[in-house]
Amino acid sequence: MNQFNQRISGILGMMGGIVLFAGDMLFYYAPESTDLTHNMAHAADWRIMVSGVSALLAAWLYMLGLGQVYYAFQPTIPMVRNIVLFCFGSIFIAYGVIHGAYVAIATTAKVAAQHQINIKESTKLAFHTNNQIRLIVYPVFTILTFVFINRVWHRKTLYPRWVIIFFPSLLFLIKDFVGEMLTGKLWIIIIGGYFNIICILFFLASTIALWNKKPVLASNSGD
Repeated sequence: MNQFNQRISGILGMMGGIVLFAGDMLFYYAPESTDLTHNMAHAADWRIMVSGVSALLAAWLYMLGLGQVYYAFQPTIPMVRNIVLFCFGSIFIAYGVIHGAYVAIATTAKVAAQHQINIKESTKLAFHTNNQIRLIVYPVFTILTFVFINRVWHRKTLYPRWVIIFFPSLLFLIKDFVGEMLTGKLWIIIIGGYFNIICILFFLASTIALWNKKPVLASNSGD
């Protein structure tokens, strides 16, 4: 992969985050309420449908964005590079599925609201299923975090160390702290679209860090 292609790849990764963030807002945003499930229950049909479709488009764009991560990890041995790509890819696909599964939550909540049924009870099974998918992803996130930070910190990639600050799992750890500082519309926007916001920040940092970096041959040092 050359410089031009890796730049385009990073931009596509950011676009994936923007598309799925828009999908989050179509589900969640309502100026008068910070109850996300309530907002989904009262979202227009077209918002739910477009949001569901956005999950597929975003997953494709996120996967194309991984070309830039591949470029950055070219100095590492193939096993390390493949672990990073597999984990990143698994996470992006999983979160596309998770977002798509929210269509079930939104439509169930909408029907419950229309028929004056308890929304929380009606969406309980859909939420539980969604959470099970997340539990499968967390171990993958843990492996990725260890390998990515270790290799970047030890300067075995094209990334400078400061990119670690923008690594998604580290930003994910401060989600609750960030949420406590926000209220109203800003809380809906930031917390409702948090995962995609931190992915946009990661690809932005990655693109800036690699913009003028030239490709190198893979290392044979066995690290």
